[in-house]
Amino acid sequence: MKPAQRIDHPIPPLYDGESRILILGSFPSVKSREAAFFYGHPQNRFWKLMAYLLSEEYPVTVEERAEMLHRNHIALWDTIASCEIVGSSDSSIRNVMANDLTPILESAPIRQIYCNGAKSYEYYKKYIQDRTGIPARKLPSTSPANASFRMEDLWHTGDRSWYH
Repeated sequence: MKPAQRIDHPIPPLYDGESRILILGSFPSVKSREAAFFYGHPQNRFWKLMAYLLSEEYPVTVEERAEMLHRNHIALWDTIASCEIVGSSDSSIRNVMANDLTPILESAPIRQIYCNGAKSYEYYKKYIQDRTGIPARKLPSTSPANASFRMEDLWHTGDRSWYH
């Protein structure tokens, strides 16, 4: 097994002054770190799910993905600013430093925070919620590691009501 590496979050948050929803992952995967953008693993179902929920065409490029989120007033970031991690495994995460959401919350009218997966939700509740005062809703992870949820299950869980 590889040793854990201390890694600082390499991707800036995606938001603008119109963002009303904030979706938080835990920490970027190896593929996302290589792509320098969120949910970069080709097997991650995040972008396919978002396109479905937002009734949009599937965005392929980083620019198309960012534009889709901006158009729909959605901000995107992660709960962890830095940590020790082995590869992309959330279960290997240790020595967490949480992200400061203040810049997003001070410049955008965020009405709801969603956590993409159990680890994101765990770290949000443990390190961030007391500072923001905003409860988050836990959503099933779109990661390919979450094999217990098929795409159809994710669609059902995200019945578009979360967006309104």
